[in-house]
Amino acid sequence: MKNQLYYYLIAVFSIFVGSQMTEGVLLVPYWQSMSSTEFYSYYQEFGPAINRFYTILTIVALLIPVALSVYFYKIQSQGFRFALISSVFAMLFVFCFYVYFKETNQAFFQSAFSAAELKNELVTWANWHWGRVVLECLSLVFLILAISKKDSIPR
Repeated sequence: MKNQLYYYLIAVFSIFVGSQMTEGVLLVPYWQSMSSTEFYSYYQEFGPAINRFYTILTIVALLIPVALSVYFYKIQSQGFRFALISSVFAMLFVFCFYVYFKETNQAFFQSAFSAAELKNELVTWANWHWGRVVLECLSLVFLILAISKKDSIPR
């Protein structure tokens, strides 16, 4: 039963990473193809739903390695170190939101950029996004390693 929970946690985290990749591959190029008027209209309509969707997934994704770190520490599992590393990468991808995305997304809601500025900002947004995806993938890899070492006894 416990192994099924571990697989479920990996699956949920993988869904999060997959959704982020989908955003980068489908949504961002679509946004970049729009005029500024179309983009701002789109963002006004769909931005709040996108924000809610990713907020929930991001919180859940962050909690998975953090909770496993606490649990593995408590049971003195060899997987603790990997879970802790996964947690650090998870905290970093959340930190990216506060460093860049929060303010920029708010500027999108406020239609704050001119047409030329928006084109440039969407390129910057995409670069930050893919950097964040790298952190998420690293977190996932270390999460998988943590779970694979869960039954090992520390030396």
